[in-house]
Amino acid sequence: MDHVDIPKRALFKAAEVCELAKLQPYVLRSWEAEFPTLGLARSAGGPRVYRRADVEQVLRIKHLLLDEGLTLAGVRRKLEEEEAPVADEPAIAELLGRNARERLTQVKRGLQFLLELLESAGGNGRELAHAARVARPATTAASRSNGRHAAARTAKRTVRRAAPARRKRS
Repeated sequence: MDHVDIPKRALFKAAEVCELAKLQPYVLRSWEAEFPTLGLARSAGGPRVYRRADVEQVLRIKHLLLDEGLTLAGVRRKLEEEEAPVADEPAIAELLGRNARERLTQVKRGLQFLLELLESAGGNGRELAHAARVARPATTAASRSNGRHAAARTAKRTVRRAAPARRKRS
């Protein structure tokens, strides 16, 4: 990004911003539409004015578009990411819970197990489905209790289907 010396003033006219950023006025106006925070609201009939921070943002947008090759949507996302507040670690730890690492390790093991199953099945869906039912990774107490209920329902269905056919009366 070319270094631009921005004069030490509070406000700039649109023409001055265009001159500093080496942009055409229509480009600056289109960027105003894409980035609503850019520029100050003008009074009726008054000129468009920009703060020093706006001039810096115009230069940043130009750099991201022309030098880094981003689209306007990409520039918008990048600027939003840069402006987004970063959460502090204690808040993140509180959100994740105390045993987050343990849970993530369990998820990782489960995913690795599924990957191995997929690789070993090689396209045979029945073997894969059977293997997934037979060998399940360890789960939490809550999911085990839900699993018991589901297993009981499945067992009832299986028993109903497997019931012997009724004899015909002679």
